[in-house]
Amino acid sequence: MEINPGQRFFWGVATSAFQLEGSPYADWSAWDQTIGSYPDVTDHYHLYKSDLNLLKELGVNAYRFSLEWSRIKPEERAWNYDAFAHYQEVVDILRENDIEPFVTLHHFTHPRWFLEKHPWHEESSVARFLEFVEKVVSTLRGVRYWITFNEPYVLLLGGYIEGCMPPGKKDFPSAVRAFRNILVSHAEAYQLLRQGFSNASVGITHNMAVFAPCRGWNPVDRVLTRIAKSFYNYSLLDAFLTGRLKIRVPFKRPMTVELPIKGKLDFFGVNYYTRIHVRFNPFKNLGVELEYRDMDGNGLTDTGWEIYPDGLEKVLRYASRLNVPLFVTENGIATHDDREKMRFIQKHVEILERSRRNGLDIRGYFYWSLMDNYEWLRGFDSRFGLYRVDFDTLERKPTETAAYYSSLIRQKQ
Repeated sequence: MEINPGQRFFWGVATSAFQLEGSPYADWSAWDQTIGSYPDVTDHYHLYKSDLNLLKELGVNAYRFSLEWSRIKPEERAWNYDAFAHYQEVVDILRENDIEPFVTLHHFTHPRWFLEKHPWHEESSVARFLEFVEKVVSTLRGVRYWITFNEPYVLLLGGYIEGCMPPGKKDFPSAVRAFRNILVSHAEAYQLLRQGFSNASVGITHNMAVFAPCRGWNPVDRVLTRIAKSFYNYSLLDAFLTGRLKIRVPFKRPMTVELPIKGKLDFFGVNYYTRIHVRFNPFKNLGVELEYRDMDGNGLTDTGWEIYPDGLEKVLRYASRLNVPLFVTENGIATHDDREKMRFIQKHVEILERSRRNGLDIRGYFYWSLMDNYEWLRGFDSRFGLYRVDFDTLERKPTETAAYYSSLIRQKQ
């Protein structure tokens, strides 16, 4: 494929509502007690106008953000129309500045009532989520690109296998039921969005990684690596192609789940950060231990992840089997070192452009993130942002990387 110079390429940044806004009604507010020190996180919910001006400073033409479900529906039978008005104003401001909104409906967090009464492993979860989607379809205007779920595998592994995210379970059968319900919800949400908006383009984002054996000489490490790659990277892709989700994890009986999702995908979002080395460890969950190693001398991030730019083309090549447009919906680095952050962006954008020249249909790149935020299990010290946030004063300061990314965008557009 030759790059079409007339086709608009989206250069953007990505955020999620809870990570910038917090919410007293969200499951995560109760789950992580450290959030209590900064209940509004960056207070983006009230400072959004000045924060959206930062997008104009950067010169991006797209912005990926999420709707905080728990703000919109803080109680099971109560809608907060002020929250709808808030998110509508965000969309309107973006439109006024020729910035394309990419809206994520579900980015990890839930209303507390949902987790207490209708968690994803319960059949009722689908209907409750679709009530939310129906209300969004009937209320919000001006959005073309919709993302139903952000990284469902991360949600399931964290919430149902490792127990480190809400609902904090370690139960494989519950994980399978939750997985099915989430993907059924995607299929139904896809239909609602396509019926509600004539120009809607609906996708999902998937955290993808490159896997390698810790010990190349060890046959068990090699087998586990193949299983990890197949399950984590391929199974969701294949489910959209075939309508069958094949679940194969170490030391569990393989399963196939029939799903109504075949072809229900207009684009696919790839979130890419790192390469992971796999080691057999009988004392770990599923017998698998994951490690990050600085194999190529590119260094490790502040989160301990290997910097591996070449992996971006590998995962995009994996995703291209879907034959739909691809977006890099997240790619970023946690570091206090601006020079390292600039190198990270430079190397990954070079790989992205090489991938496009090599025939991959990639339509956009979103750096994670616009500003420093709350980083789930890591709290407030993982500095991904183009803008530095003082969490005590809430002051935003541009980093050198913000100026670099802005310059890069001007060169590419």
